[in-house]
Amino acid sequence: MNTQTLHRLALLAATIVTLSLLGCTTARKFSTPIPNPADVGSIPDIVRVSYEVISGPAGVPRQWDRDRTLYIPGATFVAVWEDEGKVKTKIMTPEDYRRDFKIRAGVFETEIGRRIERYGHVAHVRSVAVVRSTPDGPVEERYINYFQLYWDGTRWWIAGMVWDKERPSAPIPEAWIGKWEEVPR
Repeated sequence: MNTQTLHRLALLAATIVTLSLLGCTTARKFSTPIPNPADVGSIPDIVRVSYEVISGPAGVPRQWDRDRTLYIPGATFVAVWEDEGKVKTKIMTPEDYRRDFKIRAGVFETEIGRRIERYGHVAHVRSVAVVRSTPDGPVEERYINYFQLYWDGTRWWIAGMVWDKERPSAPIPEAWIGKWEEVPR
């Protein structure tokens, strides 16, 4: 075989492995609770719902069954933060996140800005969010959440999320706050 043929075979093999790992080739074979179509029918809706399911007063169970309808099997979360000048990360599944989530304090996370970039059936969303202890309380933290999404022909799925908390060494640009945009495809 010539080099070009070997290159094409390697590319084909890599594509098959990647699609298999992402679950794209078996999108309808896995078992996921049936979502409310209004939760997963648009990019803004699935992002909004991802905040709604984790929000609530202290001691009140979160909407974990609803949350389970948002993610593909194998979805990955990456929390990034800085501790004493060193970058730290925690890589987890949505189930790991739900298991570790504490409801001792009220948490109300809401979106205050968004940028959607979409190509074909995939999308990347930069979401600016604030966290409060009560729905109308003072802002206690601000985050940037990056969502990786895909459309399977009937609904949107979250394939992964990465987030970082605002800090003095990494302030959120003021131009991102209150700005709602979708990059034309």
